[in-house]
Amino acid sequence: MTSAAEPAETDRAARLADVVAALEEFYPSASAASWDKVGLVSGDPEQPVQRVRFAVDPTLPVIEAARDDGVDLLVTHHPLLLRGVHSVATTSAKGAAVTALVVSDLALYCAHTNADVARPGVNDALAAACGLPDGCDALDEEDGQPIGRVGDLPAPLTLKEFARRLAAELPGAPVGVRVSGDPAAQVRRVAVLGGAGDDRFDVVRRSSADVYVTADLRHHPALEAREEARGGTPYLIDAGHWATESLWLVAAADRLRERLAETGLTVDTDICTIRTDPWDFLVAGTGAAAQNNLT
Repeated sequence: MTSAAEPAETDRAARLADVVAALEEFYPSASAASWDKVGLVSGDPEQPVQRVRFAVDPTLPVIEAARDDGVDLLVTHHPLLLRGVHSVATTSAKGAAVTALVVSDLALYCAHTNADVARPGVNDALAAACGLPDGCDALDEEDGQPIGRVGDLPAPLTLKEFARRLAAELPGAPVGVRVSGDPAAQVRRVAVLGGAGDDRFDVVRRSSADVYVTADLRHHPALEAREEARGGTPYLIDAGHWATESLWLVAAADRLRERLAETGLTVDTDICTIRTDPWDFLVAGTGAAAQNNLT
């Protein structure tokens, strides 16, 4: 029997298997979409893990920075090997990434759609950034799992003010936040879906949302959605793929560290500071048409 001054369990070194078990508890691989490729990509389950870094994308610069900083496990949202590859030679970026992971003994774990559908998960972080309360309803389903969120703001806002507040919560990205709708229109009911979401317009309309926050809105689907709305709701906000999903990283890192601490395992967690949004700068339109559309 331990005394009150003694810990019930002595802290011990974490193994990769221990960390993966916690991640699987939060984001079960079985909850991922059928087309997705999630879970452990590289690493020996018995290798020690002292430092874990979270990032959106397993790009080569992200992997190289993790290697140089002495990271043992990289947890990313997007998969490295979503589509089949037939070579991991360093002549391709994908091959160079795999080689860098293996040669550096750097483990990689991916939580993609299983993190999207989790509670708390990617969409809860985006909903919170929009000002929605905890526990919002799911917007839709993906392979039987709830995805997206929809809920009501505490008080109505103009579309322009809502977009400004959201932009202040998002990490900076060159393209910023794109908005379609009357800037003076009142919005209260908000639907969100982190990452690409222009295949969900029908369900967004059924949710009676005033505004839909997502990313990767292509020209034709977005134009058709606005035509269906006849200029009214739902208004559209494209907040960027990387930006909308990066909001999840901090909460995920904190949750993992705290969960492992409960079992006597100590790991350090941090967030990748490399922006993996593919765009580098924006040139604003200066022609007459652009000037006429400034708000």
